[in-house]
Amino acid sequence: MSKLAIFDCDGTLVDSGGTIHRALRSTFDCHGLECPPRVVTKKVIGLSLDEAFAALVPDGDHAALSQTYKDAFFAMRSQGVVEEPLFDGIVEALESFRAGGWQLGVATGKSLRGLTHCLAAHSITDRFVTLQTADNHPSKPHPSMVLAAIAEAGSSASESVFIGDTAWDMGSARNAACGAIGAGWGYHDEAELREAGAHSVALDPAELVALSDRWIGEQA
Repeated sequence: MSKLAIFDCDGTLVDSGGTIHRALRSTFDCHGLECPPRVVTKKVIGLSLDEAFAALVPDGDHAALSQTYKDAFFAMRSQGVVEEPLFDGIVEALESFRAGGWQLGVATGKSLRGLTHCLAAHSITDRFVTLQTADNHPSKPHPSMVLAAIAEAGSSASESVFIGDTAWDMGSARNAACGAIGAGWGYHDEAELREAGAHSVALDPAELVALSDRWIGEQA
């Protein structure tokens, strides 16, 4: 077995909140609905699309809204206006994990197409041994993505951590019985992450390896 660090994408690896909100605004406009403010929409980032729209528009046609969102995001990508910059310090953190003997994975509410584009744009695809997306799994906080990543990497729950910026990520980690490490620079605040079960919260990517190693050591 080997240590595995699984990362969420939106809000953890990349700052995609602005682009996601623009796609949501376009979606709501197409359906004649008022888009909630960004302070509200950022709280559903990380859920699958149907789950996100169920939270934002309880009485809406969630399947139709999800498809419109996908079309809007694809159009934005085709126009070259998708902005998903890496958070400062992420590349260095990934390299530190690998130098410390960790395997890396991703578990995200993005589609595989969206994740592949995102990772390729930053030339970091080859860092990851497993990619788990919303195409094949129920929405977080269900542990399916995390468990699949652990299995594909040949690791175990006691040697794995899930690093994410939302309560859904922390719920997935705890439901999979692996380490739950909050990314304090993302879209849910530290209190929300801890309330959802975070074992620890990093306020900077540079803290991730030490916190992850500490959790693994506590399981030995």
